[in-house]
Amino acid sequence: MAVKPEWLRVKAPQWERVGSVKEILRDLGLNTVCEEASCPNIGECFNAGTATFLIMGPACTRACPYCDIDFEKKPQALDPQEPLNLAEAVRRLKLNHVVITSVNRDDLPDGGASQFVRCIEEIRKLSPKTTIEVLIPDLCGNWEALRIIIEANPEVLNHNTETVPRLYRRVRPQGDYQRSLLLLQRSKELSSQVYTKSGIMVGLGETDEEVRQVMEDLRQVDCDILTLGQYLQPSSKHLAVQEFVTPAQFEAWQTFGESIGFLQVVSSPLTRSSYHAEQVQKLMKKYPRK
Repeated sequence: MAVKPEWLRVKAPQWERVGSVKEILRDLGLNTVCEEASCPNIGECFNAGTATFLIMGPACTRACPYCDIDFEKKPQALDPQEPLNLAEAVRRLKLNHVVITSVNRDDLPDGGASQFVRCIEEIRKLSPKTTIEVLIPDLCGNWEALRIIIEANPEVLNHNTETVPRLYRRVRPQGDYQRSLLLLQRSKELSSQVYTKSGIMVGLGETDEEVRQVMEDLRQVDCDILTLGQYLQPSSKHLAVQEFVTPAQFEAWQTFGESIGFLQVVSSPLTRSSYHAEQVQKLMKKYPRK
């Protein structure tokens, strides 16, 4: 694997705090995308007492060659206790904002939408002031499944486009770029209250022009929030990094994104889809939905 430049090096975490968060997660039998996807920000986020919960996992029904989540294990039946345990973790961690994501569960008729809903409902019971962001898969285009998630009233509906259309066959072979755009568009059609969000990873061979076109496509479907970050190769078995994008380029994309109307653009080499997700609370105060 290519040697990482200096701007991608992260500080060693304070393992005492990391350990206490992990202890709560293990006690409740929960997974986090922070661990399963080998996120480089795990130390910072765990030290801040935050985590992105991975439900219905950790086994995924898709085999995206960039992702470190296990697709070789057989998906298990949904755990009816998971929503209750997740809500209890949110309460114990005293989270102001929580992100709930999942593996792809194409084996389920609703793609797991009902489990997202149960998680939202249980969190509302124990932590009514906590804002909720769901980072969902494309649900295989099941718009009825999307409807029931939206009707559970998460503050943020996040779905990542991941890369540019030209690279989909190589990077996201079971995904569909237009379907992802349509999911974001339909989310807004179902609820004008929801803040929609998407993310792009770069360094896989895309051009600046292609990234800007994806940004414009997302604005065409009224996407509110955008994250851009550097792809990092989890292992030698995964897609290789084609380029380490400079911080200056990330700043240029942030400026462009803000100029075309995104309410918030988080763009840096270490940005991930749920990195500093709690910042959405400031956005909600600045741009309240009525």
